[in-house]
Amino acid sequence: MENETRHKQESLETLQARLDEWGIDLEKLKAKAAETTEEARLELDVQLVTLESKLEAGKQKLAGLADTSEDAWHSVQGGLESAWGSLSTAFEEAADKFRKH
Repeated sequence: MENETRHKQESLETLQARLDEWGIDLEKLKAKAAETTEEARLELDVQLVTLESKLEAGKQKLAGLADTSEDAWHSVQGGLESAWGSLSTAFEEAADKFRKH
């Protein structure tokens, strides 16, 4: 039981660190968007809004997981990994679009 609790805590800490990194990345992308042409900025702003929404959803999901029981933690891990993969992909795609502008 102690190992499971420690594993859960380590997982939550890792996920929180990644959310923090994405928050920093988002701020960098916002700064880059401000330096682009008006036309490009309009397109990039759509991406930024999407990323902000996904990042907020990730924060809420993580906050909800902190209080879950060990059994519940095991049952949501697969879905959580999928959601995190989706968020990661969204950030990578947005970063690619910013590099093109």
